[in-house]
Amino acid sequence: MKRKYQSLVPRRGKKKAIVAVAHKIIIASYHVIKDKEAYKEPTLNNNPRRKKRQVDNLLNRLKELGLEIKQTDLVPVA
Repeated sequence: MKRKYQSLVPRRGKKKAIVAVAHKIIIASYHVIKDKEAYKEPTLNNNPRRKKRQVDNLLNRLKELGLEIKQTDLVPVA
């Protein structure tokens, strides 16, 4: 929840960030009660489709800047 708050404050302001995090807590609480399971903090960046889309977007941005990079040149970083 802290990450969500910190990412929202610069874009939306403190008050709206607090409301957004409160909403997130309410939704998480609802699912904990409904499913009778403990809350698990979601992991970040484990979606391979999202990573591929990010890489493609960044490669397109580099191409617009005049740099040509092939995906075979890329080395994955852990």
